[in-house]
Amino acid sequence: MTFFARLREDLQAAGSHDPAARGSVENLFVYSGLHAIWVHRLTHRMWQNPALRFPARVLSQLARAFTGIEIHPGATIGRRFFIDHGMGVVIGETAEIGEDVMLYQGVTLGGRSLAKIKRHPTLGDRVTIGAGAKVLGPVTIGSDSAVGANAVVVKDAPPESILTGIPASWRHRDAKRESAPAVDPAEYIDPAMYI
Repeated sequence: MTFFARLREDLQAAGSHDPAARGSVENLFVYSGLHAIWVHRLTHRMWQNPALRFPARVLSQLARAFTGIEIHPGATIGRRFFIDHGMGVVIGETAEIGEDVMLYQGVTLGGRSLAKIKRHPTLGDRVTIGAGAKVLGPVTIGSDSAVGANAVVVKDAPPESILTGIPASWRHRDAKRESAPAVDPAEYIDPAMYI
């Protein structure tokens, strides 16, 4: 895939994940999540060459200073990855992220060990992680799963799971329940407005 095709794909992913997105040109300039992933792609390529690991770390830290998002150059990230808002996101060295994954602000994909082993999470495709959630250790979150805001995940979850709580527990997704509005729109209407 060419550089410009990947750029276009990332901009389309941002537009499809964020209802506030007003267009690719604006997103190109103001979406820190996009800037962070673009720098990560470069630093990840550099990381593959042991002689370039130090400059890769320096560049990733500069990106962190500008975006508020820390992605270790060793992390493996799939296509159409999107970070909404982004501030405070941390992605560790051995994290593996599938395609079409979305993270909100304050998410940590962190470790629980100081050993030089696989110590960060693996996320399947189409996983969404809510604001402030922490996914810790070499756990695997199956594809098409969602982690609720501020959850702390320390155990694996199968595909099509919803994870909530501290520590998080999972249940299977209920597509019927999720498609219904959380609150009946009629409850938003104040009858006094029409008298």
